[in-house]
Amino acid sequence: MKLLILTQYFPPEVGAPQNRLFELALRLKSNGIEVTVLTALPNYPQMQIYKGYEGKNYMYEEMQGLKVHRASIYVSTKRSIVARLRNYFSFVRSSNKVGRKHLEDHYDFLMCESPPLFLGYSAMRLAICKKAKLIFNVSDLWPESAEKLGVVTNKFLLKMAYNLEAKLYKHSVLVTGQTQGICKNINSRFPEVKTYWLPNGVDLDFYDPSKVETTDWRAKNNLRQDDFIVLYAGIIGIAQGLDIILKAAAQLKDKPSVKFVLLGNGPEKERLMQLKTQMQLTNVLFVEGVSKNEMRGVLKEANAAVIPLRKLDLFLGAIPSKIFESLAMKVPVLLCVDGEARELFVNQGKCALYVEPENETDLASKVSELVDNKALQKQLGEVGRAYATEFFNRNKIAEKFYEKLKNI
Repeated sequence: MKLLILTQYFPPEVGAPQNRLFELALRLKSNGIEVTVLTALPNYPQMQIYKGYEGKNYMYEEMQGLKVHRASIYVSTKRSIVARLRNYFSFVRSSNKVGRKHLEDHYDFLMCESPPLFLGYSAMRLAICKKAKLIFNVSDLWPESAEKLGVVTNKFLLKMAYNLEAKLYKHSVLVTGQTQGICKNINSRFPEVKTYWLPNGVDLDFYDPSKVETTDWRAKNNLRQDDFIVLYAGIIGIAQGLDIILKAAAQLKDKPSVKFVLLGNGPEKERLMQLKTQMQLTNVLFVEGVSKNEMRGVLKEANAAVIPLRKLDLFLGAIPSKIFESLAMKVPVLLCVDGEARELFVNQGKCALYVEPENETDLASKVSELVDNKALQKQLGEVGRAYATEFFNRNKIAEKFYEKLKNI
């Protein structure tokens, strides 16, 4: 069986879709599938082509046995919708060109990652060209999320995107959704579409606290060993609603040992750093993102992980990917997400404390509860890893998906 994965995001970039697709590809390969990846020259999230990839229109490399073809992409640090569209459509064009010129003539399946939704244009063309069955993998409901977050307001562009979404579902033999909520949303609008829940998960062997050595991460960032570290690690973006962290920090100024660390980069970082200055917060620290390998050491140093999203109905079906690594590393989770995530990890798994989204008082209260209750910290950590082991093991997820592919 031959599978072509088409995605704008892939390692050495660090991020949720990059890690998820790479890990899935490796496991499908181990099951005997010949996996090829067509992706962009790495640039995200800095929006600069990585060193060693500059000035190239096409590049081929192998990563742990995966055939990886890379096409050019327009990058800009500008945050305008025009710059973002140029970024998306440049890869639509280049991926189609590279796919036709450099890839083999036939694949059994072409799996396209969305967002960006517009990559579907290239996916449909290449699926026909390569005689492949199209699988459309939806990690985020686009354009619905972009519209509700106010990222895209142009009515013509939205109409074009919604029409493309419908066309892609129609031409796909299977639409995979990262959450059950995504699958239900699609089926409510397109009952005839065959959907499959392909959840995110975690490599339990890699994220194993018993195998991770203690690092000097605290000392490097002027944090004491007795500080209680509340960690946010990920994209510092609009959807996360990270103001809640700074506002909760302001309420906990009387607990000097509690430190809030925001690790990563994104479009909201500069504004939040200015807000920190305005609020005169000394218990909030911004640090640069780290590699996947280094992230294990950071998680081992954290006392709690805060995982927020804005209070929007759109996110009732969302499951932030960063939760899985925290659970595997036995880090107590403060989940500021309602809906499906709350049902899975708070109500069913009992491995996270629920915090009402965008409610800084609730977050401050739950942080205080954890600080004062070491038994609760240990309980959440132990139960969290057990729950991830049973339901979100990447190996099991890949095996089930492999069986699904064989049955199509």
